[in-house]
Amino acid sequence: MDLFYAPETISVVVAITLEEAGISYTPRRVDFASAEQAQAPYLSVNPKGRVPALVTDFGALTETGAILDYIATMSPALIPDDPFEAARMREVMYYLASTMHIAHAHKLRGSRWADRAESFADMRAKVPQTFAASCAYLESTYPLDPYVLGSEFSLADPYLFVIASWGVGDGVDMSAYPKLEAFAQAMRSRPSVQSVISKGMIK
Repeated sequence: MDLFYAPETISVVVAITLEEAGISYTPRRVDFASAEQAQAPYLSVNPKGRVPALVTDFGALTETGAILDYIATMSPALIPDDPFEAARMREVMYYLASTMHIAHAHKLRGSRWADRAESFADMRAKVPQTFAASCAYLESTYPLDPYVLGSEFSLADPYLFVIASWGVGDGVDMSAYPKLEAFAQAMRSRPSVQSVISKGMIK
């Protein structure tokens, strides 16, 4: 399988999950600096012009959550056996996708929602507040001891790890969230994360 990714983006979640599942893949870096994601060769892989895209023997998959679910079909241990806990895992993932990632995107991707420069500036100014609110919600709602659902690792963990890593750059004092900080340290110790760090996908 080929994973099309850009460093420090949500696509790194897929790389960590593939590593956790022990599935071999070829990383294909998409150069955002040259707008490679908006050019015809990559658009033929993912017409949305975003990452990640995972090219399989059956075709390309896009959208992080869908890709993670596909990986979990080959590595079922990534999803809790208990149906309620599995739903809680997805509750976190959907929140990350629909709320926390969007809060971060307002810093650099304002053109998705508005046209005027003053609107972009207003959205950027709001990011530290909205991202911090998401951190506070996660800190107060989930075990994070050491992983999102407690002792059991799941798909939600690489997802949160990558998004939470954006906090400092978004102007958030992450030391205000000790459970999230401890979670990040626990994740960094995992071989999967060390592997993607060694590949230059994340710092």
